[in-house]
Amino acid sequence: MAKAYLFPGQGAQFPGMGKTLYESSEAARVLMEKANEILGFRITDIMFDGAEDELKATEVTQPAIFLHSTALALCSPLPVPDMVGGHSLGEFSALAAAGAMCFEDALRLVAVRAREMQKCCVKVPGTMAAIIGLPSETIEKVCAGIEGTVIAANYNCDGQVVISGEEAAVSAACAALKDAGARRALPLSVSGAFHSPLMEPARQELAKAIEATRITAPRCPVYQNVTALPETEPERIKANLLAQLTSPVRWTQSVQAMLAAGACEFTEIGPGTVLQGLVKRIAAGAGNITVNGIQ
Repeated sequence: MAKAYLFPGQGAQFPGMGKTLYESSEAARVLMEKANEILGFRITDIMFDGAEDELKATEVTQPAIFLHSTALALCSPLPVPDMVGGHSLGEFSALAAAGAMCFEDALRLVAVRAREMQKCCVKVPGTMAAIIGLPSETIEKVCAGIEGTVIAANYNCDGQVVISGEEAAVSAACAALKDAGARRALPLSVSGAFHSPLMEPARQELAKAIEATRITAPRCPVYQNVTALPETEPERIKANLLAQLTSPVRWTQSVQAMLAAGACEFTEIGPGTVLQGLVKRIAAGAGNITVNGIQ
């Protein structure tokens, strides 16, 4: 039975996240204190006792989720997986868990990514919306006909795609997609147009940090968001990691590829249960599939 470990992205955070792990595992406590040193502030204090609004700030949220997920993966007595994948930010946890990057380097990249994405959101306003009940091909076609920048950015599961781009373009696309038969077009409470061309300034800054980071062949294939393919070659991993900021998250396609490669047991590692729900929908009818989580 092939095992796949999955790592969540931004939005999975919750007050108190990681506290039980910190208190119960000496290894996790050491790792989390190391993270406090690297980041230059006590992120654990915000994770454990901070207000929800503090935890929502992108510069806190991204390293917090990475830290929680990666500490679980590295400090828990888990079987070695056959493959890993992460949703957006979660790809960094997947790469660290698979040994393609050391914990310290991955955390530094996440901190740069979070900072540059937050700066980009201020400089280049944008938004996102969830489209429910339309085939992805229809969503792509409608977005292509809208004036301005708007693209399908997150292929979460069949019938659930998130679009991203300029505020006016996303609003126009939502109206057009409702006319095309979408059951719902829900504006999301986000600070910017993630995984769209509007993130280009952040991508350029992140490129410098990624190029300076040592990435090695992972212990198992990493299904990356950009290609939805099992990647093991360090230079391809680097290129895909960088392209991820301005490219769609092909989560549906990634899980389908894992299923095709023989994955029968999916374990979400980190805060929240969102990925478990998505996998169950994507794998519906795939046979005897086990989906669980560790948080």
